[in-house]
Amino acid sequence: MSGPVVVMGVSGSGKTTVGRAIAAHAGWPFLDADDLHSPESVARMAAGIPLTDDDRWPWLDRVAGWIAARRGEPGIVACSALKRMYRDRLRTADPGLRFVYLKATPREIADRLANRTGHFFPPALAQAQFNDLQEPGPDEKPIVVPIGQTPEDIVNRVLAELA
Repeated sequence: MSGPVVVMGVSGSGKTTVGRAIAAHAGWPFLDADDLHSPESVARMAAGIPLTDDDRWPWLDRVAGWIAARRGEPGIVACSALKRMYRDRLRTADPGLRFVYLKATPREIADRLANRTGHFFPPALAQAQFNDLQEPGPDEKPIVVPIGQTPEDIVNRVLAELA
């Protein structure tokens, strides 16, 4: 692998779990892009207010900065990257950036979010994420993995496809 990889999908799809597992298995650095949200954005989401594109641009620029600092080196970023224009913004940091899309149905996400604790993202915002989601197209050469597998199976598949 020649550069960072973004594990993307809606909230609750397993980005952090899968991303950390890939990073641990491969010995690569890991970034949870949620950690780069401004306190204002976290408060908005926690209050059930979806972020706008204008809210997301500074955050995406911070994520892109992390990617740019590792250009040509392996690393894993857990980042929703819901829209094509967000992924394009991240690609400005590294044109060879790869995306792993954790594909989920609204029902799968509703079930997961109903049982998740300790995260600022409320289940009520799940539909807003699906509304914003633009699945990566074939021209983006994503690794698409349905979430209905064990994290270990997902990690093994991703690592095999990156090899």
